[in-house]
Amino acid sequence: MPDFSNQVAFITGAGSGIGRATALAFAQAGAQVVVADIDETNGTQTVREINRLQGPEARFIACNVASPEDVDAAVRQTVEHFGRLDIGINNAGIGGAYARLADQTLDDWNRMLAINLSGVFYCMQAEIRQMLAQGGGKIVNLSSIAGVRGMIKGGPYSAAKHAVLGLTKTAALEYVRQNIRVNAVCPVYTHSAMVDELINSSPEMEQRMRRVIPIGRFGQPEEIAQAILWLCSDENAFCTGQAIQMDGGLTAG
Repeated sequence: MPDFSNQVAFITGAGSGIGRATALAFAQAGAQVVVADIDETNGTQTVREINRLQGPEARFIACNVASPEDVDAAVRQTVEHFGRLDIGINNAGIGGAYARLADQTLDDWNRMLAINLSGVFYCMQAEIRQMLAQGGGKIVNLSSIAGVRGMIKGGPYSAAKHAVLGLTKTAALEYVRQNIRVNAVCPVYTHSAMVDELINSSPEMEQRMRRVIPIGRFGQPEEIAQAILWLCSDENAFCTGQAIQMDGGLTAG
């Protein structure tokens, strides 16, 4: 396991799913962790689980990523408490209405972009400014397999996740000489509240979702978390601007 001792990781959407698994993984690897989430109940539960490890400190900070003021305040509080910010994991996101493009509402479209795209942009801005001031850092953005291919009845979600990859590659090029690495992960369906909501929308949905994954199962949050740790590790210092597809073989064919 990589060693993140004396590093500070700021993780959005860390109250559940991939975010919680990533927060726990960084804590197990020695990092101090900021659990940033709009849901205080879930966020504080993640902090309690980290505290059971009796390792580095974890701290909950309430943060609505759709608000640039919230994001700036959360990053500022992180630095005020821990003194620095070494790692930014921009994971917070929502699923959208399951409907064809012509049937999507403008409200759904705007909410999707506000959280899944603008939220990542706000976080990257705040993280990069701090990393420039301290001499470097690592950022991983959560895109999706829907960020590299179309998603029937998921147009706004797919559009936002494609755009996250554009931000990732651009920032990687802009800041590589300032010792800031920026990468992304693109998971296929992974066990989480978002996927459970999609499964519950239709009795046949789970089997339909599994059938498209060659490996025959959904991803586990812990599997995605390990890829994120690798992207942030010193052993991966030559990798930036990449989108790692965690898809059980879906895009291999």
